[in-house]
Amino acid sequence: MTKATINLDVGTCRGRVDIGFAVKQSREAVGYSVEDLSLTCGLTGAEITRIELGADVDPGRLRRIAAALQVSTSTFRPA
Repeated sequence: MTKATINLDVGTCRGRVDIGFAVKQSREAVGYSVEDLSLTCGLTGAEITRIELGADVDPGRLRRIAAALQVSTSTFRPA
């Protein structure tokens, strides 16, 4: 049996989590629930949750979220 190894780039993971946190913070700052944002930007609640968890940082989705929240996409850049 062969063991699989996972090589994680900690900087990349941290950047994704930072982006997700920034999305969540921006969403909460305007008083939106995940469902509110979902309706406003046309993404599913599951997609938004994945983004907020740092599991998805698709630029197209981030642009849609930024437009819905009326913030610059630079708001979501990792620190």
